[in-house]
Amino acid sequence: MGKESSILFHMEKTAKKPRIQLDRQSWVNAAIEVMAEEGIAGLRVEVLAKRLKVTKGSFYWHFNDRRDLLLAILQHWKEGRICDIIKQTRVQPGKELAQIYHVIDVYSASRNRRGMMIELAVRDWARRDVEAAAIVAEVDDVRLRCARDLFLACGVPMEEASSRCMLLYAYVFGVSLMIYEKFDSDILRLKRDIADLIARSGAMATLAATPEPAGLQSPAA
Repeated sequence: MGKESSILFHMEKTAKKPRIQLDRQSWVNAAIEVMAEEGIAGLRVEVLAKRLKVTKGSFYWHFNDRRDLLLAILQHWKEGRICDIIKQTRVQPGKELAQIYHVIDVYSASRNRRGMMIELAVRDWARRDVEAAAIVAEVDDVRLRCARDLFLACGVPMEEASSRCMLLYAYVFGVSLMIYEKFDSDILRLKRDIADLIARSGAMATLAATPEPAGLQSPAA
């Protein structure tokens, strides 16, 4: 193949290569992944473009600037969190206590590691940004109110329900920051005990026979 033919072949091959089409949400999703790994400081347009294998021009087709992207991330995170919180804490008549155990299990489980990394990155961001702080406060308010409604549905008085829902999330966020595998020889038993301390109240006597999810059942269950 001559030089001229080789050039023509290369041009034809390049022309046939499909262009990557990215929408606004694709950029937001990629940005969330970078934020989970590197925090908000590592979230740069150049980094995203390289990860997505496109030019920076594609970014500015969808966003005015980096701040515009950051606000889109906050909105996406807020909507996703609130939707999941409502889904996980929706009261099911007759299964209120089991639902509390379910919430403790889902949000404290190691399988939720990626979600917690994103959560912590957003919270770190909120320490320095007023708009991020307002979004986190809004999500936390929904989070606590939904958990409190579960305790209230179990017959727990308002003041105690408020305390227990705060305790629940103090545990969820606290355990995500700790390395505790060597602390006790039976981590599953430890988590069951903590779940019992959070979930069960003397006011729940009428619901004491409600079974917990399999993953958190006590040895005698």
